[in-house]
Amino acid sequence: MTASVEQFDEKARREFGKLGRTIVHEGELLRHPVYTRFLHWTVAIFFFLALLSGFAIYSPWLFHWLTPIFGGGPMTRLLHPWFSLLFVVAYTFQSLNWLPLMRWTDADRKWMRRLPEYVKGEEKVEPEYVGFFNGGQKLQFWEIIIGAGVLLITGLFMWFPEIFGRVLVAIGYVLHDISALIMLAGIVIHIYLSTVGLPGTLHSMTRGVVTRAWAWTHHPAWYRDTTGRDPREDYQRAVERQTERRREREVKDRQATSVEDEPGREPA
Repeated sequence: MTASVEQFDEKARREFGKLGRTIVHEGELLRHPVYTRFLHWTVAIFFFLALLSGFAIYSPWLFHWLTPIFGGGPMTRLLHPWFSLLFVVAYTFQSLNWLPLMRWTDADRKWMRRLPEYVKGEEKVEPEYVGFFNGGQKLQFWEIIIGAGVLLITGLFMWFPEIFGRVLVAIGYVLHDISALIMLAGIVIHIYLSTVGLPGTLHSMTRGVVTRAWAWTHHPAWYRDTTGRDPREDYQRAVERQTERRREREVKDRQATSVEDEPGREPA
C-alpha cells in the first residue's frame, strides 16, 4: 500500500471513529473499527440491491415479484447498473482498507492444504500460524475483486451496446451471469460461516469486537500479536477451568442427591 493510501485510510478511520463508538469489554478484543464496519455493511447493501434487481432483469418470469420493490420493470433496469457501480466503489474502499492484511503468504498456502479438515471441523483450534485473516477469507477477498471487475466490465458492455457492439455484449451477458452466480455462492458461504458456522463472528461486524476465546480459537497468530500472550496456553487454561467447573457442579449434584436420599429426610 502506498503512503498516500495509508494516510487516507488512517484519516478515514479517525473521522469515522468520531461518528460511532466501539466498546471493548473485559475478555474482548477490538476486531473491526467503525470505518471497516461501515464499509462492510455498505458493500453488503449495494451487493444485494444489485443482486435482487439483477435477478428481476435476468429472469422476470421467475422474479417478477421483485420489480415492485424497485418501482417496476423500467425503474429496475435503470437502478441496477447504479447499484452495481456503488457496490464496486464501496468495495474499492474496503479493498484499500484491507489490502495489507490480504497479502498471500506461506501460512495461507499451509491453511489451504488443510481445507478439508477445516470444512469437517476436525480441529477445535486453528493452527498457530493463522493471522488476522485465514487463507479462505483471503481467497474470497480476491475472488470478489476479480468478480467485481468482471461484472463492471461486462456491465459496461451491456449498458452501452452501441459502443461495444453485438459480439462483446453477447459475451458480456454470459460472463456477467457466471460471475454473479460465483459471487452469490461465495456470499452464501460467507454468511453461513459468519453466523451458524463460527458463532461469535457476527459480533465483529456489529459491535466491532470478539471474545478472546474466539480469537485464540480461530486466529491464534493475531491473538498473539494483539495480546502478547500464547494462544495455546490460554486455550489450555480455559479448558482446565471449564473441566474444573464441571467437576465442581458434579460434586454439588452428587451431594444434593445424597442429602435427598437420606432416610426420614423430607424433600426441601
